[in-house]
Amino acid sequence: MKIKPLRPGRVVRGCAREGRLAARYTAVSLVGFAVDATCLQAGLSLGLGPAWARVASLALAMQATFLLNGRHVFGSLGPGRAAVRQWATYMGTNAFGNLCNYWIFVTLVSTHWRIVGEPAFALCAGSACAWALNYGCTRWLVFGRAVRLGRTVLRRAGERRRRGEVSPAPARRVPRPAAPRCARR
Repeated sequence: MKIKPLRPGRVVRGCAREGRLAARYTAVSLVGFAVDATCLQAGLSLGLGPAWARVASLALAMQATFLLNGRHVFGSLGPGRAAVRQWATYMGTNAFGNLCNYWIFVTLVSTHWRIVGEPAFALCAGSACAWALNYGCTRWLVFGRAVRLGRTVLRRAGERRRRGEVSPAPARRVPRPAAPRCARR
């Protein structure tokens, strides 16, 4: 495989493209934050405790951000079963970021400190930390290059194997057992 030389113009274009993608992802994250905050306030006004209201609001915000990210940010929301697979991957990969989000929220609210213990402040702190984790997971694992790269590598390896360019993996040699220690002197 030939490695292309690194050209400065190419790096700049790649960084600019990634910056635009991150800006669009941030806009969708702000929409998700608005859904999250609205649902949190609605849950609190209905009498739910902050922790349970947060679980419901986070679940609804995740659905909204999945649809917006897949459709408008990454432009690769698949039809039918592909969308279900992407949804499952999105929920799975973002689970860690959302767990951190929820953990920070509950920890800060449980302090009962004057500003830090307010649900709105805790929501902002948790969401900011989760943004970075979720962007990486969504960008590279759900809608991103890593998925396409893996498919390309597998497809090319299959093509080479069919053409006979790559021989199948050699048979593993089984090592012979060593002579017992007591026999050696």
